Amino acid sequence: MSGNVVGNFFGAIGAYVREAVTSVGFATRSFFGLLAVSPGAMKRPALISEQIHFIGNYSLVIIVVSGLFVGMVLGLQGYITLTPYGAEQKLGQVVALALVRELGPVVTALLFAGRAGTSLTAQIGLMKAGEQLSAMEMMAINPIQRVLAPRFWAGVVAMPILATIFSAVGVLGGYLVGVQLIGVDEGAFWSQMQANVDVRADVLNGVIKSLVFGIAVTFTALFQGYHADPTPEDVSRATTRTVVIASLMVWGLDFVMTAIMFNK
Repeated sequence: MSGNVVGNFFGAIGAYVREAVTSVGFATRSFFGLLAVSPGAMKRPALISEQIHFIGNYSLVIIVVSGLFVGMVLGLQGYITLTPYGAEQKLGQVVALALVRELGPVVTALLFAGRAGTSLTAQIGLMKAGEQLSAMEMMAINPIQRVLAPRFWAGVVAMPILATIFSAVGVLGGYLVGVQLIGVDEGAFWSQMQANVDVRADVLNGVIKSLVFGIAVTFTALFQGYHADPTPEDVSRATTRTVVIASLMVWGLDFVMTAIMFNK
Protein backbone atom coordinates (compact mmCIF):
# COMPACT_ATOMS: atom_id res chain seq x y z
CA MET A 1 0.00 0.00 0.00
CA SER A 2 2.76 2.42 0.98
CA GLY A 3 4.67 1.49 -2.18
CA ASN A 4 1.71 2.51 -4.32
CA VAL A 5 1.45 5.84 -2.49
CA VAL A 6 5.15 6.58 -3.01
CA GLY A 7 4.92 5.51 -6.63
CA ASN A 8 1.89 7.70 -7.26
CA PHE A 9 3.64 10.63 -5.54
CA PHE A 10 6.75 10.43 -7.68
CA GLY A 11 4.63 9.74 -10.74
CA ALA A 12 2.67 12.93 -10.13
CA ILE A 13 5.92 14.88 -9.70
CA GLY A 14 7.29 13.42 -12.92
CA ALA A 15 4.12 14.28 -14.84
CA TYR A 16 4.22 17.84 -13.49
CA VAL A 17 7.88 18.29 -14.44
CA ARG A 18 7.28 16.84 -17.90
CA GLU A 19 4.32 19.17 -18.45
CA ALA A 20 6.35 22.15 -17.23
CA VAL A 21 9.26 21.36 -19.55
CA THR A 22 6.86 20.87 -22.45
CA SER A 23 5.20 24.22 -21.74
CA VAL A 24 8.56 26.02 -21.56
CA GLY A 25 9.65 24.43 -24.84
CA PHE A 26 6.39 25.38 -26.53
CA ALA A 27 6.65 28.96 -25.26
CA THR A 28 10.26 29.19 -26.47
CA ARG A 29 9.29 27.96 -29.92
CA SER A 30 6.43 30.45 -30.02
CA PHE A 31 8.78 33.28 -29.01
CA PHE A 32 11.20 32.58 -31.83
CA GLY A 33 8.28 32.18 -34.21
CA LEU A 34 7.12 35.64 -33.20
CA LEU A 35 10.59 37.05 -33.82
CA ALA A 36 10.70 35.37 -37.23
CA VAL A 37 7.61 37.22 -38.47
CA SER A 38 8.57 40.53 -36.86
CA PRO A 39 10.36 41.93 -39.96
CA GLY A 40 7.04 41.81 -41.80
CA ALA A 41 5.37 43.73 -38.97
CA MET A 42 8.14 46.33 -39.08
CA LYS A 43 7.05 47.25 -42.58
CA ARG A 44 3.89 48.75 -41.09
CA PRO A 45 5.20 51.06 -38.33
CA ALA A 46 1.79 52.73 -37.99
CA LEU A 47 0.47 49.55 -36.35
CA ILE A 48 3.31 49.59 -33.80
CA SER A 49 2.98 53.30 -33.03
CA GLU A 50 -0.77 52.87 -32.56
CA GLN A 51 -0.17 50.10 -30.05
CA ILE A 52 2.53 52.12 -28.24
CA HIS A 53 -0.03 54.89 -27.80
CA PHE A 54 -2.65 52.39 -26.65
CA ILE A 55 -0.38 50.59 -24.16
CA GLY A 56 1.17 53.82 -22.88
CA ASN A 57 -2.20 55.42 -22.22
CA TYR A 58 -3.36 52.35 -20.36
CA SER A 59 -0.41 52.49 -17.97
CA LEU A 60 0.68 56.13 -17.79
CA VAL A 61 -1.62 57.38 -15.03
CA ILE A 62 -0.90 54.53 -12.62
CA ILE A 63 2.82 54.77 -13.41
CA VAL A 64 2.95 58.50 -12.62
CA VAL A 65 0.89 58.27 -9.42
CA SER A 66 2.77 55.20 -8.16
CA GLY A 67 6.15 56.75 -9.00
CA LEU A 68 5.30 59.91 -7.07
CA PHE A 69 4.26 58.05 -3.92
CA VAL A 70 7.15 55.58 -4.10
CA GLY A 71 9.57 58.50 -4.35
CA MET A 72 7.91 60.23 -1.40
CA VAL A 73 8.17 57.09 0.71
CA LEU A 74 11.83 56.67 -0.29
CA GLY A 75 12.51 60.28 0.66
CA LEU A 76 10.93 59.86 4.08
CA GLN A 77 12.42 56.45 4.87
CA GLY A 78 15.81 57.47 3.49
CA TYR A 79 15.91 60.54 5.71
CA ILE A 80 14.95 58.52 8.79
CA THR A 81 17.66 55.95 8.00
CA LEU A 82 20.45 58.41 7.16
CA THR A 83 19.88 60.95 9.95
CA PRO A 84 21.44 58.86 12.80
CA TYR A 85 24.67 58.69 10.75
CA GLY A 86 24.68 62.40 9.88
CA ALA A 87 24.37 61.52 6.18
CA GLU A 88 21.01 63.08 5.35
CA GLN A 89 22.71 65.17 2.65
CA LYS A 90 23.07 61.95 0.63
CA LEU A 91 19.31 61.56 0.42
CA GLY A 92 19.25 62.50 -3.28
CA GLN A 93 21.79 59.81 -4.09
CA VAL A 94 19.88 57.14 -2.16
CA VAL A 95 16.54 58.01 -3.78
CA ALA A 96 17.96 58.17 -7.31
CA LEU A 97 19.94 54.92 -7.08
CA ALA A 98 17.03 53.00 -5.56
CA LEU A 99 14.71 54.18 -8.33
CA VAL A 100 17.05 53.92 -11.31
CA ARG A 101 18.61 50.58 -10.40
CA GLU A 102 15.70 48.64 -8.94
CA LEU A 103 12.33 50.18 -8.15
CA GLY A 104 11.86 52.00 -11.44
CA PRO A 105 12.21 48.97 -13.75
CA VAL A 106 10.71 46.40 -11.34
CA VAL A 107 7.64 48.28 -10.11
CA THR A 108 6.93 49.57 -13.62
CA ALA A 109 7.02 46.00 -14.96
CA LEU A 110 4.68 44.77 -12.24
CA LEU A 111 2.23 47.61 -12.84
CA PHE A 112 2.51 47.07 -16.58
CA ALA A 113 1.69 43.39 -16.16
CA GLY A 114 -1.34 44.16 -14.03
CA ARG A 115 -2.70 46.92 -16.27
CA ALA A 116 -1.59 46.65 -19.89
CA GLY A 117 -0.62 42.95 -19.74
CA THR A 118 -4.05 41.76 -18.67
CA SER A 119 -5.62 44.04 -21.29
CA LEU A 120 -3.50 42.49 -24.04
CA THR A 121 -4.33 38.97 -22.88
CA ALA A 122 -8.06 39.69 -22.75
CA GLN A 123 -7.98 41.46 -26.11
CA ILE A 124 -6.21 38.61 -27.91
CA GLY A 125 -8.28 35.97 -26.11
CA LEU A 126 -11.55 37.63 -27.06
CA MET A 127 -10.38 37.99 -30.66
CA LYS A 128 -9.73 34.27 -30.67
CA ALA A 129 -13.06 33.48 -29.01
CA GLY A 130 -14.83 35.67 -31.60
CA GLU A 131 -13.00 33.77 -34.39
CA GLN A 132 -11.40 36.97 -35.69
CA LEU A 133 -7.98 35.31 -35.77
CA SER A 134 -9.42 32.32 -37.64
CA ALA A 135 -10.99 34.71 -40.14
CA MET A 136 -7.56 36.27 -40.75
CA GLU A 137 -6.10 32.84 -41.46
CA MET A 138 -8.93 32.17 -43.91
CA MET A 139 -7.93 35.36 -45.75
CA ALA A 140 -4.27 34.22 -45.86
CA ILE A 141 -3.27 36.81 -43.23
CA ASN A 142 -0.84 35.63 -40.57
CA PRO A 143 -2.46 36.70 -37.25
CA ILE A 144 0.86 36.45 -35.42
CA GLN A 145 2.44 38.96 -37.81
CA ARG A 146 -0.62 41.19 -38.09
CA VAL A 147 -1.89 41.17 -34.48
CA LEU A 148 0.74 39.84 -32.07
CA ALA A 149 4.00 41.25 -33.45
CA PRO A 150 2.95 44.95 -33.40
CA ARG A 151 1.71 44.59 -29.82
CA PHE A 152 4.87 42.79 -28.79
CA TRP A 153 7.23 45.46 -30.10
CA ALA A 154 4.98 48.20 -28.76
CA GLY A 155 5.31 46.72 -25.28
CA VAL A 156 9.08 46.39 -25.67
CA VAL A 157 9.35 50.08 -26.65
CA ALA A 158 6.83 51.35 -24.09
CA MET A 159 8.35 49.64 -21.04
CA PRO A 160 11.65 51.61 -20.90
CA ILE A 161 9.75 54.86 -21.52
CA LEU A 162 7.34 54.13 -18.68
CA ALA A 163 10.20 53.08 -16.37
CA THR A 164 12.02 56.34 -17.13
CA ILE A 165 8.89 58.33 -16.32
CA PHE A 166 8.43 56.35 -13.10
CA SER A 167 12.01 57.06 -11.97
CA ALA A 168 11.84 60.76 -12.90
CA VAL A 169 8.55 61.28 -11.04
CA GLY A 170 9.91 59.25 -8.11
CA VAL A 171 12.94 61.54 -7.83
CA LEU A 172 10.55 64.50 -7.85
CA GLY A 173 8.56 62.86 -5.03
CA GLY A 174 11.74 62.33 -3.02
CA TYR A 175 12.67 65.98 -3.59
CA LEU A 176 9.26 67.21 -2.43
CA VAL A 177 9.46 65.25 0.82
CA GLY A 178 13.18 65.55 1.52
CA VAL A 179 13.79 69.16 0.50
CA GLN A 180 10.47 70.94 0.59
CA LEU A 181 8.87 69.13 3.53
CA ILE A 182 11.73 67.99 5.78
CA GLY A 183 14.29 70.65 4.92
CA VAL A 184 17.31 68.83 3.44
CA ASP A 185 19.64 71.25 1.65
CA GLU A 186 18.51 71.51 -1.97
CA GLY A 187 22.02 71.94 -3.37
CA ALA A 188 23.29 68.87 -1.53
CA PHE A 189 20.30 66.84 -2.68
CA TRP A 190 20.94 67.48 -6.37
CA SER A 191 24.77 67.59 -6.25
CA GLN A 192 25.04 64.24 -4.44
CA MET A 193 22.69 62.72 -7.00
CA GLN A 194 24.66 64.15 -9.91
CA ALA A 195 28.03 63.09 -8.49
CA ASN A 196 27.15 59.50 -7.53
CA VAL A 197 24.68 58.29 -10.16
CA ASP A 198 26.64 56.96 -13.13
CA VAL A 199 24.99 57.03 -16.53
CA ARG A 200 26.42 53.72 -17.73
CA ALA A 201 26.63 51.72 -14.51
CA ASP A 202 23.27 52.82 -13.10
CA VAL A 203 20.99 54.46 -15.67
CA LEU A 204 21.92 52.25 -18.63
CA ASN A 205 21.64 49.07 -16.57
CA GLY A 206 18.20 50.19 -15.42
CA VAL A 207 17.15 50.72 -19.03
CA ILE A 208 18.45 47.26 -19.96
CA LYS A 209 16.42 45.77 -17.11
CA SER A 210 13.24 47.51 -18.23
CA LEU A 211 13.85 46.36 -21.81
CA VAL A 212 14.19 42.72 -20.71
CA PHE A 213 11.10 43.05 -18.51
CA GLY A 214 9.22 44.51 -21.47
CA ILE A 215 10.07 41.49 -23.60
CA ALA A 216 9.12 39.01 -20.85
CA VAL A 217 5.88 40.64 -19.71
CA THR A 218 4.55 41.50 -23.18
CA PHE A 219 5.30 38.07 -24.62
CA THR A 220 3.71 36.37 -21.61
CA ALA A 221 0.54 38.43 -22.04
CA LEU A 222 0.29 37.72 -25.76
CA PHE A 223 1.15 34.03 -25.38
CA GLN A 224 -1.49 33.47 -22.71
CA GLY A 225 -4.14 35.25 -24.76
CA TYR A 226 -3.30 33.55 -28.06
CA HIS A 227 -3.21 30.03 -26.63
CA ALA A 228 -6.21 30.34 -24.32
CA ASP A 229 -9.22 28.21 -25.14
CA PRO A 230 -11.87 30.27 -26.97
CA THR A 231 -14.23 30.46 -24.01
CA PRO A 232 -14.89 33.36 -21.62
CA GLU A 233 -13.89 31.22 -18.64
CA ASP A 234 -10.47 30.31 -20.02
CA VAL A 235 -9.81 33.85 -21.23
CA SER A 236 -10.41 35.09 -17.67
CA ARG A 237 -8.07 32.40 -16.34
CA ALA A 238 -5.48 33.43 -18.93
CA THR A 239 -5.51 37.01 -17.65
CA THR A 240 -4.84 35.71 -14.13
CA ARG A 241 -2.00 33.52 -15.39
CA THR A 242 -0.51 36.55 -17.13
CA VAL A 243 -0.18 38.49 -13.88
CA VAL A 244 1.17 35.53 -11.90
CA ILE A 245 3.68 34.29 -14.48
CA ALA A 246 4.84 37.76 -15.53
CA SER A 247 5.36 38.84 -11.91
CA LEU A 248 7.42 35.76 -11.10
CA MET A 249 9.47 36.23 -14.26
CA VAL A 250 10.16 39.86 -13.35
CA TRP A 251 11.44 38.96 -9.89
CA GLY A 252 13.54 36.07 -11.18
CA LEU A 253 15.06 38.06 -14.04
CA ASP A 254 15.71 40.99 -11.71
CA PHE A 255 17.76 38.79 -9.39
CA VAL A 256 19.80 37.33 -12.25
CA MET A 257 20.48 40.70 -13.90
CA THR A 258 21.31 42.40 -10.59
CA ALA A 259 23.81 39.65 -9.79
CA ILE A 260 25.44 40.10 -13.21
CA MET A 261 25.36 43.92 -13.47
CA PHE A 262 26.34 44.97 -9.97
CA ASN A 263 28.65 42.12 -8.95
CA LYS A 264 31.92 43.98 -8.51
